[in-house]
Amino acid sequence: MTTRQVLALPRLSWRFTAVWRRNFNVWRKLLLPSVVGNFGEPLLYLLALGYGFGRMVGEVGGLPYMVFLASGIVCSSAMTAASFEAMYSAFTRMHMQQTWAAMLHAPLEVEDVLLGEVLWAGSKALINSAAILLVAIALGLVADWRALWVLPIVLLTGVCFACMAMVVTALARSYDVFTYYFTLVLTPMLLLSGVFFPLDQLPPAIAAGARLLPLAHAIELIRPQMIGAEATSVSLHLAVILAYAALAFCVCTAVLRRRLRG
Repeated sequence: MTTRQVLALPRLSWRFTAVWRRNFNVWRKLLLPSVVGNFGEPLLYLLALGYGFGRMVGEVGGLPYMVFLASGIVCSSAMTAASFEAMYSAFTRMHMQQTWAAMLHAPLEVEDVLLGEVLWAGSKALINSAAILLVAIALGLVADWRALWVLPIVLLTGVCFACMAMVVTALARSYDVFTYYFTLVLTPMLLLSGVFFPLDQLPPAIAAGARLLPLAHAIELIRPQMIGAEATSVSLHLAVILAYAALAFCVCTAVLRRRLRG
């Protein structure tokens, strides 16, 4: 492909639904281990830290620590599930199984495959976070029905992190690369974005940097819905998440056009 073709903006179409449906049909066969694997860790965080550490902390920002933590775990679960799917699973389909190569022999373009993959990863994030939300509801950690507005925000958050992770997948030559992304990008984001404690507890410079991260903006949207408060600066938070998603999608489209189409 020419440089101009590689760098052209993605041309989106409804053909991505075939890719999404294919991944969904495969996932249905592995439903139980998939749900247990992705759902178990955030649930342990919620219960162990919420009940254990929460007894020592008491309240955070005027909220019982368990309530504060629940909204953060819903967000972090979306981030982790989408990133895992867009890296390990997507890389397997692209490189090991050559599933993407087969798809590209059908009337599909690179952006169709990519869009189907990131929306599927976003769907996985929605499934996992919805399960955590149900647990939070059962434990009485949710204020009212407004918590249902969390679901579309979780989907958007999952798609955002899937697009970011797909850039790593597009560049990767082995699974080893993903360890660096989890360690150097996702783990600091998990610790600094307000999942476990408010951002104002951080030094001002670090807090300002954390507010540039997409996870912090997702939490600012989701936490108020779960505790029955009114979210502020909604347009700003959505714009940041969408900007990360759009930029990452364009970058990985260009890289994959070069890699898959040559």
